[in-house]
Amino acid sequence: MASFNWKYEAETEWDKRAVFWNKRSRDMWDNGSRKDVLPFMNNFVSQGSKLLDIGCGDGYGTHKLYKSGYNVTGVDLSPEMIQIAKSSEMDNIHFFQGDVNKLPFAAREFDGIMAINILEWVEDPLFALQEMKRVVNINGILCVGVLGPTAGPRTNSYPRLHAQKAICNTMMPWEFSQLASELSLECIDSYGVYKAGVEKRHYHDLPLKLKQSLSFMWVFMLRNVGEYSERKRQTSY
Repeated sequence: MASFNWKYEAETEWDKRAVFWNKRSRDMWDNGSRKDVLPFMNNFVSQGSKLLDIGCGDGYGTHKLYKSGYNVTGVDLSPEMIQIAKSSEMDNIHFFQGDVNKLPFAAREFDGIMAINILEWVEDPLFALQEMKRVVNINGILCVGVLGPTAGPRTNSYPRLHAQKAICNTMMPWEFSQLASELSLECIDSYGVYKAGVEKRHYHDLPLKLKQSLSFMWVFMLRNVGEYSERKRQTSY
């Protein structure tokens, strides 16, 4: 099997999907799976805070953050996504093409981060989460959405069953929760997003992990409560 450059493959795939994503993102943020993310953030992040939207795509979610009263910067791996975001001329928002594994920002530059469905698409989620933690203030907030087991986009990881590489990893919400805890990212709240047909009565009395097992996405609100000891890596990006 030829060598697999995860960053290159991911960038290429998201460039291909940029137009398709742009057609869908408004409805996702206004009416779909992401409609409750901003109200959730508003409960924990004060207006005027400096926020970073990682994986901003076409910038529509970034725009909604700005309209909620935040000082927002958007970053995405895909140049095509960033081109769409910039072409929209959305208020006073700065958009950058960049990799979550090597964010082009100083340490402790932001009061908070929004990263919805990003860490499922990286080769090393721990590395990426450490980089996210680096750019957030102590006691800063990270709002992270992780695809649940019922999410259709998880089919992108299917090639692994044929011993092939894929740009979607298999991290589950409960695995992310443990990863965050190990990095001194305290979970202060969370909620689940479910597909049509799953009603509250189906999961209301279930333990947390079983609730997550029915979810399309689980959204975590984390607080950066302290320093940590980074593991040593040989991987280069």
